Formats: sequence, C-alpha cells, structure tokens
Amino acid sequence: YGMSEACALTNTNPLDRIKPTTGGAPVSDTIEKVVDLDTGEELPAGEVGELLIKAPQVMLGYWKRPDATAETLTEDGWLRTGDICSLDEDGYVSVLDRKKEMIKYKAYQVAPAELEGLLLEHPAVLDAAVIPKRDREAGEIPKAFVVLRPDQEATKEQIMAFVAEKVAPYKKIRVMEFVQSIPKTISGKILRRELIQQERERNSETS
Repeated sequence: YGMSEACALTNTNPLDRIKPTTGGAPVSDTIEKVVDLDTGEELPAGEVGELLIKAPQVMLGYWKRPDATAETLTEDGWLRTGDICSLDEDGYVSVLDRKKEMIKYKAYQVAPAELEGLLLEHPAVLDAAVIPKRDREAGEIPKAFVVLRPDQEATKEQIMAFVAEKVAPYKKIRVMEFVQSIPKTISGKILRRELIQQERERNSETS
C-alpha cells in the first residue's frame, strides 16, 4: 500500500509474515493510525475509519497549493490519506474504500466496499456494486446492484436480509436491483460514478 504523497510506499508484506488480504505492515520509521471520520479520535485495532500516516517519506506539501496542503497534512505532520481502512493487531492495513465514496446515511457514514464484500459472500451472488441513492429522510441510502449466478436463485429480500444480519442497522442495504453486469475499468475497479449517473438520470426522468 502507498500513495504519491508518501513517495509511493508505506506498507508491505514481509516475506516471512505475509497476510495476502492486506496491504501489509508499515515499513521502517512509518507510523499509522485509523481515526473516526467525525471526531478525528484514534480508533482501536479492527475499527474502520480514515488512515493517517506519519513518516519521513511523507511530502512537505503540494507545490504552490497551500490550501490543498492544509487539507491533506495536519499541523502535527500526519498525512490524511482519504482512504477508509482498518489496522489489525499487528498493524497490517486493510483498505475498504475512499472517503469521498462513503455513503452518508443520516449521521452515519457507510463504506460501499464493505457491503460489496458481504454481498459476494452470498452463494447466489456473482458480482455486486453499492452506491449512494438520494433519500429525502436519510440524505443517502445504500443501493446495491447485484448479478446473480446463472445456476442460483435468490430474491432481493433474501440477499438484503443476509447482509443485514452481518452489519449495524444503519449499514443495511435499503434498495436492490438485479443487473446483467457491473460496469468496471480494465483493471476491474467498479465504475461507481457511472452507476450513480445512471441512477440520477433515471430519477430525473420519473420526477
């Protein structure tokens, strides 16, 4: 795991202690913490929040962009990554989502990637994507697009209930749509913006 603002690399998996589902442990002289998205308070291992990094390879700032620098670097030198992550007891990082892609449900923030991972655990689900859907009462609600396996059957209610059993009430998927495929980049990244745009166009046509 890494980013340009930290000279590309901050975490790697040691050859003798590989955890293949993670981005690895911090490299030498690198300190990391996960903080609450609302309070900025440091969270314990396993909790989900924004990853902050302090290390000698972290940039001094953006060239001639003081406002952007102030948004990205704290006064005491922590780099705000903008990534929604968790750290395990050994400091290995797991990246769940980008902060800007979080679904703002009432006073809570929900990571689409977390829900997508749970959807893929259902035996009838081949592929899935989750986006924010505008809602008058909640602001935004999680909407899932699901591709079913050809040899499996399941209702929307069954799949939503499957996820609901594994998450806090505010993280529940509220709307689901079955689709033939999920739009993705060549590298396999979900084109969430495309789905959001389709949803907005559909809503504008019916309003």
